[in-house]
Amino acid sequence: MISVDGLAVEFGGSTLFKDINFVVNEKDRIALMGKNGAGKSTLLKIMAGAQTPTHGKISAPKDAVIAYLPQHLMADSDRSLFDEASQAFADVLNMQTRLDELNHELTVRTDYESDAYSAIIEQVSELSEKLYSQGEINFDAEVEKILLGLGFERSDFNRPCSDFSGGWRMRIELAKILLQNPDLILLDEPTNHLDIESVQWLEDFLINQAKAVIVISHDRRFVDNITTRTIEVTMGRIYDYKVNYSKYLELRKERREQQQKAYDEQQKMIAETKEFIERFKGTYSKTLQVQSRVKMLDKLEILEVDEVDTSHLRLRFPPSPRSGNYPVIAESVSKSYDGHLVFDGASFTIQRGEKVAFVGKNGEGKSTLVKAIMKEIEHGGILSLGHNTLIGYFAQNEASLLDEKLTVFQTIDDVAKGDIRTKIKDILGAFMFGGEDWDKKVAVLSGGERTRLAMIKLLLEPVNLLILDEPTNHLDMRTKDILKQALLEFDGTLILVSHDRDFLDGLVEKVYEFGNKRVKEHLEGITEFLQRKKMEHLNELEAKNRK
Repeated sequence: MISVDGLAVEFGGSTLFKDINFVVNEKDRIALMGKNGAGKSTLLKIMAGAQTPTHGKISAPKDAVIAYLPQHLMADSDRSLFDEASQAFADVLNMQTRLDELNHELTVRTDYESDAYSAIIEQVSELSEKLYSQGEINFDAEVEKILLGLGFERSDFNRPCSDFSGGWRMRIELAKILLQNPDLILLDEPTNHLDIESVQWLEDFLINQAKAVIVISHDRRFVDNITTRTIEVTMGRIYDYKVNYSKYLELRKERREQQQKAYDEQQKMIAETKEFIERFKGTYSKTLQVQSRVKMLDKLEILEVDEVDTSHLRLRFPPSPRSGNYPVIAESVSKSYDGHLVFDGASFTIQRGEKVAFVGKNGEGKSTLVKAIMKEIEHGGILSLGHNTLIGYFAQNEASLLDEKLTVFQTIDDVAKGDIRTKIKDILGAFMFGGEDWDKKVAVLSGGERTRLAMIKLLLEPVNLLILDEPTNHLDMRTKDILKQALLEFDGTLILVSHDRDFLDGLVEKVYEFGNKRVKEHLEGITEFLQRKKMEHLNELEAKNRK
């Protein structure tokens, strides 16, 4: 359907990747994997026509529609939400308007035999054929269905887009993409700003209605659920696996073991050859053999192992100072903004050592309650912290609070205490900061790099109550695994605001659900909670169908 032929990208003399070839077929759902900096987003931009490769091309049928959701989103728009989403049909509506104009012109002209009249008839025929191929579409109904599926309310439809936060604007762009019914959808981190229900809706849409999809995502569960093929970008080339992410991990491990074995054998052969050359280079009877081996080494193509395995790196929290038995106690807590009730009657107790999740649709008050616990905002009811509760807080904007004048290394060195200071370089490496990054100023770091640095800074402070608000949005899967393991071993109390089901799975033992102005406690993990919620949802649908 769509082919990638001989793609290469070079930056300032260095090659990002070269000779990339693959074909995207209808119904392919592809995960584009690889570590940060491997070229995944660049490849997506080239396929979307937003960037030009150094060599190679993208080939697609003339009428193919390729839709692209980048990480960086649209500027402000004064259109209403509904009108902005309807822009997805702008081309079709413009064709219909043009067709009406041409048909009207045919009714008033009388030069039936002229070339101009014939040209108009040809245009009418061409436009009619294009519109016919679109089928009959109830545009308003389609816009409404997509917007509601992505978590918008009908009361949002007339609000200007400039009213919405960055996360909701991403959903507006996603809505416009899904409404185009494209032949290929390119998604770069689509779940970063989606709540759990919206992610599940998007999964269902991509599986059952999309024609072909390529996605970059650090959400393991999302990738596993929707994809049937995995293309890994590594060290300037690709490996194409016709399997989902979990199976790909197994095959990649086998591939790397084979590469490592071949590399080790080649290195052993090189060492033995060099030893032979060194031993006999002055021996007349061995001259030809020595020269032969020298030539062989000169022509030898050195094998490479695709990635350095750093899975042995571990991040450990300092021991938590002991807090009281109940670090957080809420009694009939409520919060309103400008007469709008966010939630009311929130009453719960979090015990020392518990790991809990705050989940629910965006805008239902998860971050608001966190700010209330942090004493950053006023609220109704009583919120009390237990004896000797020391809070470590990772806000969604934590990255913007770093001191831009410090280097990466200084940022961590300033907060590291005791023995952990000897392992700063290992910790930076675990969070993808190589030696060449240590002296970079925070001011020049990307948003994702700042997020990772802020996370390390937080995790080195001795606390007994960790509150993390969407900590995984900019972390790749390996880094999330390191963080998750560290949180499992953390001996304090943990509150996690997150939409990342895989990250929460096995980590939290209690779920607080935010919705309908209430906060409801569930004494179960995230997987059990979601399974039961789906059953409740199905029961509601069945009850409605029986009416």
